[in-house]
Amino acid sequence: MRDEYYGRLLMNRYQLLEIAGKGSMGQVYQAKDTLLGGVIVAVKFLSRAKMTQRVRDRFMREATISALLGERSIHIIKVRDYGVDEEEMPFYVMEYLKGDSLKDVMQNKPMPLPKFFNFMRQICLGMQCAHDGIEVDGNISQVVHRDIKPSNIIVIKDATLGELVKVLDFGIALLKSDDSPTGFMGTPAYCSPEQMDGKPLDNRADIYSLGIMMFQMLTGELPLKPKASSFEGWFQCHHQQAPKSFSEVKAKLNLPQELMNIVNQCMAKTAEQRPFTVTELLETLERIERVSSAQLLPPPTKPGAPAQVVPLTADDICRQSTWPKDKPRAEIVFPKLIQHEGNELVTMWIMLSRKDIEKYQNNKPHSQFLFVGSPHPMLLWLTTLYQDEQQHRMLPCYLDLKKPIGEETLQLITQNSTYRLILFALEGDERCVCVINGKIPTKKIQLLKEWLSESQKTPTTSGQIKESKRCLKEELEILKPKLVASLQRQISKK
Repeated sequence: MRDEYYGRLLMNRYQLLEIAGKGSMGQVYQAKDTLLGGVIVAVKFLSRAKMTQRVRDRFMREATISALLGERSIHIIKVRDYGVDEEEMPFYVMEYLKGDSLKDVMQNKPMPLPKFFNFMRQICLGMQCAHDGIEVDGNISQVVHRDIKPSNIIVIKDATLGELVKVLDFGIALLKSDDSPTGFMGTPAYCSPEQMDGKPLDNRADIYSLGIMMFQMLTGELPLKPKASSFEGWFQCHHQQAPKSFSEVKAKLNLPQELMNIVNQCMAKTAEQRPFTVTELLETLERIERVSSAQLLPPPTKPGAPAQVVPLTADDICRQSTWPKDKPRAEIVFPKLIQHEGNELVTMWIMLSRKDIEKYQNNKPHSQFLFVGSPHPMLLWLTTLYQDEQQHRMLPCYLDLKKPIGEETLQLITQNSTYRLILFALEGDERCVCVINGKIPTKKIQLLKEWLSESQKTPTTSGQIKESKRCLKEELEILKPKLVASLQRQISKK
């Protein structure tokens, strides 16, 4: 659909194409960033009918909040620019997300548990970032979204995560440092009782909305039903009506009892009875997922017939990994081979801060190798997670090619060229946070084969391991700036 703004050029940079969406506060256009080679972006305009100074200020604050949070979490939409057109109409530019809202994904049907846990983990990580706050006038101020609902969650296809979930629309977000009266703002079906009252809010108002949304994700229905779909009807529901029980809505869901308990706790009428933070909610959901069945068991086709087990994928197996008890909780890297359907998977186990994981988990890993054959054959496998010259993580792993784990890892890499990074967070429990798939280029595979052959011909000299490792460390320091420059050139060409 086109309108009179089609082809219009903003700030001599953004060329408007088509309307991508409309809302109560304005409309969003798909546009080309002509300065960056025609990259597709989204441009949100404030509605002319809403044009008051108070609304303009709120619109700018929405852009600022999203920009600050989007830089810290991949689960919040990124805002890239802000401006006004020649008619003094404010707009801001954000990443263009081609996907479906959670509302469209649900289709009023119960969501499979693996998908539910995956989506909720990502939503909670985004909300955790918002609740941790942003800097305002030198102080950290918590951001309360106030409009968590399925239509404000988008799901897009992603090469690393499969499905990437992002939180949208901070248009009515509340900064806890703002002492001005709030009144009621939000979507009545998902609002907490205190939000309906127009009272001061904290993060637990968002947790209530998450509880409503989780119930809907698990059952396909809302837990509350007003007599009339009006503010008054929803006000009475949230204050006086008990949420439906899971069995009342769907008798055969067969959900873990602890999962139903935490959803009901999130929907408690008083904030004090809800989980105190999203972090607490996330840890509870991760624990429930971990102890629930590792395999999906569909119902038997005939009464009394055995259930058919659906095989887990290689990524599923990796995601179920837990941090070894014999390893310290520190930023370390080590190789591990995992069994899957009679084969061994090459994995690199990595512990980083949750902030770093969120920053890099959507990036393609880059591998570089260094080798010394004398005095002891040893390989340095350097994995780099890269955003830009200032933001990158180099993860070195030393493989002793005279030890079984080192030799077998190198053999498997030369055979299939694929590997997986299994990431764990320093904060939280011992469960895998995410899995990143990597691939070694063919040219490097040939070099690895030559090094493997050379190491197998070299006699064992265990007393010289430290000397070989010292040589590799020296070479690594020389390599680092060259590698960053090379990656920067590669990415700039894309």
